[in-house]
Amino acid sequence: MKYRVIIEQDEDGIFVTEVPALPGCISQGATRAEALKNIQEAIEAYLESLKAHGEPIPPSINEEVVEVRM
Repeated sequence: MKYRVIIEQDEDGIFVTEVPALPGCISQGATRAEALKNIQEAIEAYLESLKAHGEPIPPSINEEVVEVRM
């Protein structure tokens, strides 16, 4: 499954990640790569919890990124 992840670097240089489709699914890391690894683990745990509680799993996304030069 694929979910959109937002990555922002805070004032201390920590990379903070969140998943808009999964309310409260937030993680962080000292590097961008670490933050992505941590949010992947958080997403997996979040989805396992939804499944264990019989809650619906939000659908996977299907999107593309288009780069425009100006």
